[in-house]
Amino acid sequence: MPNQVTYRVYDFLKEIEPFSYLDQESLLRVASRVEVRYQPPGTVVFRPGEPPRDRFFVVKEGVIELYSEDADGQELLVERCGEKDIFGIRPLLADDTYVFLARAVEESLLYAINSEGFRDIIPHHPRVLEYLATSMAGSSRYNLEYRAVQRQRPGAAASREEPDLLTLQSLHRSRDPVVCHANETIMDAAQRMTEQGVGSIIVVDEDHCPIGIITDRDLRRCVATGMVSRKLPVLRIMSSPVSCIPTEATVTDVQIRMLRTGYHHLVQTEDGTDKSRVTGVVSEHDLLLLQGNNPAVVIQEITTARTPAYLRELRDRAERLLSSYLEKEVAIGYITAVMTQINDEIIRKCIKLGLARMQADGLGNPPALFDWLTLGSQGRGEQLLRTDQDNALIFEDVSPAKYNSTKDYFLKLADYVTEHLNEVGYRYCDGDMMASNPKWCLSVSKWKDQFTEWMHENTAENLLNTSIFFDYRGVWGDGSLPDKLTSHIFDELGSNSTRFQASLAMAALQNPSPLTFFRNFVVERSGEHKDQFDLKARAMRPLTDAARVLILQARKGNINNTLKRFEALAKLEPQNARLYEEAAEAYELLIRLRAELGLKRGDNGRFVRPEELTQVQRLLLRNSFNPVKEIQQLLEVRFQLSFLR
Repeated sequence: MPNQVTYRVYDFLKEIEPFSYLDQESLLRVASRVEVRYQPPGTVVFRPGEPPRDRFFVVKEGVIELYSEDADGQELLVERCGEKDIFGIRPLLADDTYVFLARAVEESLLYAINSEGFRDIIPHHPRVLEYLATSMAGSSRYNLEYRAVQRQRPGAAASREEPDLLTLQSLHRSRDPVVCHANETIMDAAQRMTEQGVGSIIVVDEDHCPIGIITDRDLRRCVATGMVSRKLPVLRIMSSPVSCIPTEATVTDVQIRMLRTGYHHLVQTEDGTDKSRVTGVVSEHDLLLLQGNNPAVVIQEITTARTPAYLRELRDRAERLLSSYLEKEVAIGYITAVMTQINDEIIRKCIKLGLARMQADGLGNPPALFDWLTLGSQGRGEQLLRTDQDNALIFEDVSPAKYNSTKDYFLKLADYVTEHLNEVGYRYCDGDMMASNPKWCLSVSKWKDQFTEWMHENTAENLLNTSIFFDYRGVWGDGSLPDKLTSHIFDELGSNSTRFQASLAMAALQNPSPLTFFRNFVVERSGEHKDQFDLKARAMRPLTDAARVLILQARKGNINNTLKRFEALAKLEPQNARLYEEAAEAYELLIRLRAELGLKRGDNGRFVRPEELTQVQRLLLRNSFNPVKEIQQLLEVRFQLSFLR
């Protein structure tokens, strides 16, 4: 019968993934084998290069920091693990040495989970298998340790809305596996792979049992480099032994096997061993294609879509993908990259549909090169939910005689494109910050004049336009037109740097601490959103504004993303690296929270009632305000704003 300590451990673990997926009996069994470990400040839990132990760890109390080493042997902080965080999970996944140094920052109490005991029960709990196969591949915490030794992309994570028990037979029903024999030449094997259009070939014996595998990577590594002659037998470069799976294996089985072994190809045999005949082979790429709600599949369908209505369906599917990523705590950097690519592809498809309508209207092809500029959050590559449109159009300089007709063409095109985007679910901008507005459809020279005016005449309206338009990003042309504009901006900074940047910094201070003196959230006092907290204006905008002015001061162009701006600033200013890193972490949290709220309520997630937040969300949100205050103090000192007030 479990003792009191076991029940105490059980009560703690039952709220933490993946332990929360276990039934009571199984979790009590895990808890009964837990070792409670005390770590004084400064003591090491494990070191890089050490062999894996039969334990992984959950922080009960205290803080554990994970460090890597740079080329000079200096310690670099990778992750800070607090209460309920899991680390050192390598023994559960693969027999490999530790990559990081784990050290206690303060007095810490750890629960050391028996790896073997936990591994014994997870095959009977599909949700635990799924968690290990997907969440650890993409989550911000596990991804650090996972990526260091595994090569599986976060994109291979399956949505929970996809079937769990799809069989591998569906992958290979259309053709037999491509095989060769050990005495055949590498050249013959490569030719067969090319003819069959596959990325691997199985080496078999006379009984058709697998003895090795050759992949495209092997050919590049050994043959293309000249290390091995292509006339030698495949035996010289094949990987052996192979990892085998049975015919009835499920997608989940494959994912967990790849996760444990680090192999990208698994050989399917009649009984799941290398002593029976080969029936197929499955790769990471196969898993990607099998998942219909996969970003690569969604993007492929966007490129072939013919109507805005179908694009809207695909964007709905992308939001379901977003929801699954958020549920699994996939890293925000990966999520924003995926959603930005999807959004960009939708914009490009809407432009193509608009150009087709121009042809149908008898207006012909564009009279000049042009680029579609996306602005604001999408320009920064941070738009997860569908908000209103912020866009502009830039076209190459033409002769004065052709200017008006050229602009009229692009205004008509912009009308069509913004209409299609509205049909997809990106609402028309209330402030008319769209390419269909004649003010925001200009030639390169006209745009240069516009930015010069904004930078020299620092009115409230110009500063507002600056905050929107300075985050522009081209999504249609070859990038040459936006690059000309960027070069012009930095030229202007040289002649008007101090005053303009100080004005931008002053604007970044317009939203002070999001908390009242009594640690309550500053909410709207009137209007439609009375008693609601404005996540965008009160918490996110101060960070985006600060990152923008600081990256401009550093004269670093073509870095639009707020997280990447802070990352670049941390490298440029080591003395402020901690602040910039904390600001990036706070911004990640805010992006995630806003997306979660928006998906839950079916809106853009901007406004939130403090009472609808969980206790954990309220605490995390409050903590995210600390970097806001610190970075505003940095701006005030750096740009001497006290003298401008």
